[in-house]
Amino acid sequence: MAEPEVLRRRLCELGEHLRDRVRAARVDGADLTAAVGRTAADTIFALDLVADDALRDWFLDHWPHDEPVELVSEGFDRPELIGDGDPVWTCIVDTIDGTRTLMYDKRPAWSLAAVAPRRGRRPHLGEVVAAAMTEVPTTKQWAADQISGTRSGALVAERHDLLGGGRAPLVLRPSPATGLEHGFASFARFLPQAKSLLARFEERLWRELFGDDGSHQLAIFDDQYLATGGQFHELMAGHDRLLGDLRPLAFAELGLPGDLVCHPYDCCTAMLVEMAGCVLTDPWGAALEPALDTATPVAWVGFANPALAQLVRPALDRALAACFPASVPPGRP
Repeated sequence: MAEPEVLRRRLCELGEHLRDRVRAARVDGADLTAAVGRTAADTIFALDLVADDALRDWFLDHWPHDEPVELVSEGFDRPELIGDGDPVWTCIVDTIDGTRTLMYDKRPAWSLAAVAPRRGRRPHLGEVVAAAMTEVPTTKQWAADQISGTRSGALVAERHDLLGGGRAPLVLRPSPATGLEHGFASFARFLPQAKSLLARFEERLWRELFGDDGSHQLAIFDDQYLATGGQFHELMAGHDRLLGDLRPLAFAELGLPGDLVCHPYDCCTAMLVEMAGCVLTDPWGAALEPALDTATPVAWVGFANPALAQLVRPALDRALAACFPASVPPGRP
């Protein structure tokens, strides 16, 4: 079996391949905004089809067939086996995380990929040994970032020159702030569903942290990046101090279908966030370990540094229990 560093390089090559194929398709001027289908995981747009075809082609051409891999992606109705024999790896991929903002040229998307050994069963997120996230830029961008790493190695971050073809090291510095004031902190509420409940949760959190009087004058800024990979990047780059996605909790509380939420392929590069020095957990502070599939709803909370996590956690627990009582784990007060 390949060493994790070999896997990391493969995932970087995959990300660059997907990025370049998507860029080429957009230059052709085709309308890629149409919804063309739906899988069990998500709506599929014309832009997604470009990346999904490129994904399958890359694995058939570049993944060693003597290391069979189970390929998991939201664009496939079921996992696909690449290679000969029983799979020894699971590779989970989100070819374009942020399709909706990229197809309207509003904001870059990200290609996400992670690999975990099979060990005779479907692995979970905590068993990932290599991961890579590659920025898929808007049409006016001349540069795109790529972040990768192995669980046993160091974080690798680069900025790629899309015009000249070079690349340079990229320094990632999560915010060292020990408070939230005058910084960015927000929770995902991208869609109309459960928006009011999620907003009430945020307001409750600020009151728990700052009191009724203090919360009236708060300068804490909201930025809704419509891509989990993009949110992870904002934490690692020092742009945001606190981010989270609690849609599964809100939907459960209101009895709504749970498909329009974060899934394991969206957060498959979580290991990189932790390697950068950030804190990333489930809403209640436990390790984030969903199975590497396309269906499991995932709720998460990320902090730029351990000091912020320690500051916010007690108030966060109280706000969660008040707003999402149906999701409180057994045994918690």
